[in-house]
Amino acid sequence: MTIQDFISTNIASRFTLEGSYLRNMNTLKLALVQTRLEWENSEANHTQLGKKLSTIPNVDIIFLPEMWTTGFSMKPEEFAETMDGPSVEFMKSQAQRLNAVVTGSVIIKENGQYFNRLIWAQPEGDIKHYDKRHRFTYAGEHKSYTAGNARPTWEYKGWKIRPQVCYDLRFPVWSRNDDNYDLLFYVANWPERRSYPWKSLLIARAIENMSFVVGLNRVGEDGNGIAHSGDSMVLDPLGELIVSAKPHDEEIVLAEVSKNDLHTARDRFHFLDDRDSFEVKE
Repeated sequence: MTIQDFISTNIASRFTLEGSYLRNMNTLKLALVQTRLEWENSEANHTQLGKKLSTIPNVDIIFLPEMWTTGFSMKPEEFAETMDGPSVEFMKSQAQRLNAVVTGSVIIKENGQYFNRLIWAQPEGDIKHYDKRHRFTYAGEHKSYTAGNARPTWEYKGWKIRPQVCYDLRFPVWSRNDDNYDLLFYVANWPERRSYPWKSLLIARAIENMSFVVGLNRVGEDGNGIAHSGDSMVLDPLGELIVSAKPHDEEIVLAEVSKNDLHTARDRFHFLDDRDSFEVKE
């Protein structure tokens, strides 16, 4: 099924379309771009994602995979860009054109170091970023990239949002909801052979943090022959599935999340009131 076919056959069941959407701080409309990536070919990925993003309706946040320009490459010296390079500019222009945040990670060089950096491009031109904290040592990521040391929570349209990247998912202290954020998200290149932990840990992060959780993963084989099944999803604050992508399919998943649902769950159970206080050392 093509992206265009998916949208034409499925969008009516996920959104109520009456001309343009009403912008409401109580809700966020999300688009998860579960896609294949051309290995270490940023120009090709710009082209294919530009086409896919042009099919997305009026939403608030668009999620792209980890290292969406290259796939999970351990060659930053060849493919790194700067914060004023073509990929960040692409995200800024798409955010402005679509009037939505565009977020995903890119290989960035800064001050002589390489980062697996999640970019958060807002439609009015503001840029925020988060550097992946937990590098995947099994693949040698720690040898090529510098770890981030910040745990930001960003505010957007009245929502408090915590960004994370792929392997961060395995470390619950790093994502612990110590500041009452509303939505936690992960962008990833998570291998198919470990799809069970991916799905299980996303559910656990939603339950333990009483927040909405977005997990966006790529599909297809990378240049090392590693398969990715996607399994992208959105979960509610009790860990229940709101929507998921079909495994292995290129698909744009649309979802809407509501502050009312978040407050209802928290007001009923008060689990966060019993959380431990702690400090994460950088």
